[in-house]
This record gives sequence, structure tokens and C-alpha cells, in this order.
Amino acid sequence: MLNVIRYKMDFDVVKKFEKKVAQFFGAPYAVAVDCCTHGLELSLILNKTKELTIPKQTYISIPFLANKLGIKFKWDVSPWKDYYYLSENIIDAAVLWKKNSYIINTYMCISFQFRKHLNLGRGGMILCNDKKSYDALKKMSYDGRDPNIPWREQNINSMGYHYYMTPETAQLGLNKLDFAIKQKPKEWQMSDWPDLSKMDVFKTF
Repeated sequence: MLNVIRYKMDFDVVKKFEKKVAQFFGAPYAVAVDCCTHGLELSLILNKTKELTIPKQTYISIPFLANKLGIKFKWDVSPWKDYYYLSENIIDAAVLWKKNSYIINTYMCISFQFRKHLNLGRGGMILCNDKKSYDALKKMSYDGRDPNIPWREQNINSMGYHYYMTPETAQLGLNKLDFAIKQKPKEWQMSDWPDLSKMDVFKTF
């Protein structure tokens, strides 16, 4: 008879990573997610955002996300560096890596994708200002449930998404964080991306 090993994911390491990243950026809270785009998605849903302004030159997932959520958007040609506003309080800061750079009363989404300064292969965080937003985003990112309680023992009462960061990714982040803090990051700007508005896929949007 085979012995069944029950694997329990330890989310304490995720909380520790969240606190370390929040401290670096000077944000009150940080919510770990599986990628920056999903962090933006959760922020847009939480804020019930109706319209966006998207740079013509950015990562392709951003206008795809607007289309997925049925959010109207307009292209923006304004130059940007390190981050840009999608709405009045939601910021795509995927390439930003700067101490104490959090902007108060915003949802700033950062990335740990393999090309970013803190390279974890995949992952991201939402920097936010208050505990209520943190709790809501945390719950949304984990299928609408509490990660510390087996889901079969919970009464799920709100919509959730399978967007959480695994403890393994968080531990890798903790292992690499001190080195990343000591290194000078690349300066990203608008010209690092192609003009998305010229691509055929967006001509029907």
C-alpha cells in the first residue's frame, strides 16, 4: 500500500516576502501574485475601473487585459520612464526598482518576470495603501478564500482568481532580494517596446 504524503504549502514565507518588498518600496502593504498583469487585473476589478489610458509602447498584455475585462481604453503617446498611470490610482510599475518609490493612495503593480531586476522567472506584487485593500486583493488572488484554511472548510462568498504566488517563488525572492537591492537597476523607458497600435490585432479594438 502506497503511503500518501500530504503536502501543505507554507504561506508564512509569502507574507515575509510581501513585508520585505513593501519595506523596500516604502509601501504600507504588498500583495504577492503570480504575475504583474494579474496584479493589474485584480486592481482594476477591485476599483471597478471603467476607462484606461494605455501607452502605445508598453507590454502587449496590457491592452489585451483591457479587452478581456471589457474596459474602454485610449492610446497615449506621452513618454514614460519606469512606470505609468493606467487610471488615476492604478500604476503599471512592472519595470520599476527604486527604494521608497511607492506613490501614496495608489495601486502600484511590479513584476518579477525573468527580464526584471528581481528575476524570479515569474511573479509580481501589488503595492497598496491600506489593510482593507490588502485583505480584499489577497482574498481575490487566492480563489476567494483564506490561504491558511483548507478551502473545503470555508464558505466562499466572493469571486476569486487563481493568481496567488507560491511559497517556492516567494522563497526564491527572499534568497535574491538582498543582492537585487545592492545592484543598480536598468533604466527602462517607452522606446524599449514596439508601437502596439500598429499591430493588426489591435485594429479591431
